[in-house]
Amino acid sequence: MHLALFDFDHTITVCDTYSRFLRRVATPEQRAQAWWRVGPWLLAYRLKLISAERIRRRVTSQVFTGRHAGEISQMARDYAREHIPGMVRPEMLEQILWHKAQGHTVAVVSASIDLYLQQWCDALGLQVICNRLEVQDNRLTGRYAEGDCGPRKVALIRKHFDLNTFPRIHAYGDSSEDKPMLALAHERWYRGKCLT
Repeated sequence: MHLALFDFDHTITVCDTYSRFLRRVATPEQRAQAWWRVGPWLLAYRLKLISAERIRRRVTSQVFTGRHAGEISQMARDYAREHIPGMVRPEMLEQILWHKAQGHTVAVVSASIDLYLQQWCDALGLQVICNRLEVQDNRLTGRYAEGDCGPRKVALIRKHFDLNTFPRIHAYGDSSEDKPMLALAHERWYRGKCLT
């Protein structure tokens, strides 16, 4: 059996689903303060002065700290059902379904969050390795439960799978965070182009 590893945002999808989800769930007050609290960080990220990991941590804290976990979970379920399908690249969905039809183990490995990504993956019968939001007393803390998985994709893949049991590994990604994951694979796809 082969293993197929897929990044989610900009690989399976045409856009960043996490930033779109954040905009949907942000309160009016958070949106009003976004420029002052997050704007400079976004500019620094676009200028490559700070990492994707740091900007994710910042915006996650700003939007989710103190929010009711059940309310956000419901919004995430709605987002997964109503919005994610329209963001998926048809050719990537076809590739996922091809791997499934071959009997391959298919996993989405993403820095997006479980609240909506788990829903989408479950509907397709895919495994998922992603960020999980920390909850205390039914409130979100604004932190990841086990740290940001973005820079730890390879370690988490190795934790979930014994790679020696797969005669062939396929990996699909689009960013520098995906390159270590691609290095695990026999067949590597980067931004839609085969590297091997």
